[in-house]
Amino acid sequence: MKNIIRLLLLAVALTAFSGAVSAQSSKQRLSREQLAEVQAKHIAKEMAMDEATSQCFIETFCQFQRDIWALGPRPKKTHSQMTDEETGQMLKARFAHSRKILDLRQKYYGIYSEFLTQKQIQRVYELERQMMGRLSKRSKRTNR
Repeated sequence: MKNIIRLLLLAVALTAFSGAVSAQSSKQRLSREQLAEVQAKHIAKEMAMDEATSQCFIETFCQFQRDIWALGPRPKKTHSQMTDEETGQMLKARFAHSRKILDLRQKYYGIYSEFLTQKQIQRVYELERQMMGRLSKRSKRTNR
């Protein structure tokens, strides 16, 4: 009888433990759009924006992110096996991509200027950079 009770307790413990493990592994990652919205809401909250400004900022920030994503991934870095001509083409592609990003940043700076002060825009950029740094560190830790 004692062995049956132990076996039953073991089965219950394993069942409870496997439920907790499966709940952790089924944790879904946010989509890029959801992550951008969370970032925008965090920035708006951190800067204590009023409701109208916050809503305008969130929409603009999310649209900026969609425009950045539409550019596609950043061109890969050069490899030592590439010829000088291939390396030159790769560098020019990276410059062109950087120029497109800069053009978008200038475009959205103009849009932000319509409803944010210059100091607020600067703070937005600082908070965005901090968040990207944290996300980069987190992704490096999980990729190891």
